[in-house]
Order: sequence, then structure tokens, then C-alpha cells
Amino acid sequence: WLAFTPKTSSDSPPLLDPTDPPERDVTFTPSKTPYDPRHMLAGTVTPEGEKLTGFFDEGSFQECLEGWGRSVVTGRAKLGGIPMGVIAVETRNVDRRVPADPANPASQEVLEPQAGQVWFPDSAHKTAAAIRDFNRGENLPLMIFANWRGFSGGTRDMYNEVLKFGAQIVDALVEYKHPVFVYIPPGGELRGGSWVVIDPAINPAQMEMYADVESRGGILEPAGIVEVKFRTPQQKELMHRLDPELQRLDAQLESAASSEVGAGETAKEIEGQIRTREEKLAPLYTQIACEFADLHDRAGRMEAKGVIRKGLEWRRAREYFYWRVRRRLIEQDAVRRLQEVDTAISVEDARSTVASWAAEEDDKAAVAALEAVDIDAKVEAARIEALKRKVREVYEQLPEAERASALP
Repeated sequence: WLAFTPKTSSDSPPLLDPTDPPERDVTFTPSKTPYDPRHMLAGTVTPEGEKLTGFFDEGSFQECLEGWGRSVVTGRAKLGGIPMGVIAVETRNVDRRVPADPANPASQEVLEPQAGQVWFPDSAHKTAAAIRDFNRGENLPLMIFANWRGFSGGTRDMYNEVLKFGAQIVDALVEYKHPVFVYIPPGGELRGGSWVVIDPAINPAQMEMYADVESRGGILEPAGIVEVKFRTPQQKELMHRLDPELQRLDAQLESAASSEVGAGETAKEIEGQIRTREEKLAPLYTQIACEFADLHDRAGRMEAKGVIRKGLEWRRAREYFYWRVRRRLIEQDAVRRLQEVDTAISVEDARSTVASWAAEEDDKAAVAALEAVDIDAKVEAARIEALKRKVREVYEQLPEAERASALP
């Protein structure tokens, strides 16, 4: 654990030379079926003996709080030698153990099943506690592998304060002083209240959201949005507008209605044929509508709407985040140093100043540009300029008659 902590509470975490190449591929691929999220983080070996690499440096992931809130995995790991806090989601069903009360001989241990991809009161509390630990004193950049379908909203969970612990996650992220990266992994999805809790809008200065090209995100799942936006009356209206068979039956029904001989029985027969045709088409129209709604939940659409920064491919995500984290840490350290020597400069102005030193869009190129800049000299120039400004302000406060005597 000490390998992840900075020298002092105000320092950045120790950056070591990478022992695992940052540019290597991530060969373990998460899927839509349940899997162990630790394999995604640290890698694994298949029963056939094939080695699959994880997202972080080999052997660097150290889990914490593993016996509590088991539907969430928290820990620390290194990405190309950069220490980071990690939060991932358990996709498998787990059991919560409630021990027997030693003061009550009649009590027994209780096992409560918990579904994967859901925040329960204990796992929400665990998430908030881990975020606070990473922020206070450890100063770690945070990586959240977001794969939640929402919060558990049962009566028991409400009594166990799931809403309070969900709010604590928001509070912890609002207070976070270091870079936060939210990434929806391949096969993952971010739905309902879980999106609201980790939306970058709650701390835009520090948080960024990304999504894998094979992930999904949105408040409602496709089937849910279809039930709200494309109900049975709208489906039937579309059927009658597009389907030639229904158009033919509609024409026959209209003709039968205008006929005086046997119109009633003929109309009933045609209406029965229309209902049969509608029932036959309903599954197809629902399936097409769900596919259309699913297009809205994909990475390309999320990027176009501005709710994520970029869509990524999992295999190359490690290299992308390595350079992104390095750039953010260098910029953050430079901003902190500028504010230390010039207390009057705002965070936004300090960030604009640092951004002007490296205008490259590509993070790897920006890191090279920032490392080529003599940051010490620029900070010293900012300190001197701040001192000059203070001297001028003090000098202008002197009476006109005393200003000449203030100069040597």
C-alpha cells in the first residue's frame, strides 16, 4: 500500500518507470456474460494455459475492502508505473453474509443474494469510502470501470439507506481534487441512477467519461424506452402506414362499410384478419424499434451528444489512458505550482496558461511537449511577475509625498 502513497499529503504519487510496456495490448476481453472483474484489471491464465493480460501493470493490482460490499471491487494498481485508484463492478451474483448475533442464541447467519451490476447499500457505501480514501492524502488519479444498471430499490435497501450512500458517492466525486476517468468497458452498460451518480457534470474540472465501442449507455434500456416512446397505438399506426397487406385490408374494410348488403359480417371478418396481421407483425416491429433505440445508446451517439469525451477500443485502451493520465498529472502539478507562487491566479487562468505550453491534441505529443518545456523557469517567471504586481500595489497605496522615499 505504501508504494501508492505520496511522500507528503500535498505531493503527487510516486511515478516509477514502467515495468510493463504501456503500449501493449489488453488481451483479456470483458463480455456480456458474467466474469471476474479482477481478470479485467490484472489479467488471468485460461484453463488451457494461455496468458491473458489485464488493463493494469502485471502484478500491480492490490484489492482492498474485498470482504465487504462484494458487488463492487476496489483497490489500487499501476498503469505504466503510475499509481491509480480503481473501482470496478462485479458482474456475477454474490452473497452478502449477515453474521448471527452473539447476544441472541436464537439468531442465525443469513445469506442475502445480490445481483451483479447493481449498487446495494453496502457496495455504494464501499464505493464512496474508497473514493474518499484515494482523494485524501493518497492523491491518486481514479479509474472507474462503470458497468452498473442502477441502484437496488427494494424496501429493505431503502431502509438500509441506499439513497444516502448513493449521495455520498456524488459528494466524494464533487470533492475529488485529482483526475477521474470513467470508462464503460466492452459489453458493459451504464443505466438509470448510476449514470447520474458518476456523470462528469458533477465535477467537470476533474472528471472525464469514455465508452468502449462495444458498450452501451443511457438512462433506460432499449426495451424500456420502446415501452415509453413507441407504444401499441403508435406501432399499429405505423403498421397500417407501411404494410401492404394491412393497407389492402383497410381498403376492403372501408369498402365493406360503404356497402349495404352483408356489411356487418364482412366488416367483422376483415377486422379479425387485421387483428391477426397486427399480432403477427408486433414482434417484428418491437424488435426493430429496440434495435433503433439501441443505436442511441452506442459510443458514437454518446460522443456526438457530448456525454462522453471519446469512444475507445478496449485492446488499445491501456496505451490511450497511460498518456492521458500522464498529461493530466503533469498539467495538474504545473497548475498547483503556479497557484503556489501566485495566489491571485485562478484555477481556470492557471490551466489556460499551462495549456498554452502544449497545444497538441494528441496526449503523447502533449506529454513530450510539456516535458520539453522548462516548467521550473516558467514557474519562477510567474513568481517574479506576481512579486512585481504586489510591489506595485503596495507602492500605489503610499501617499504621493512618500513614494520617492520608498525607493532606494
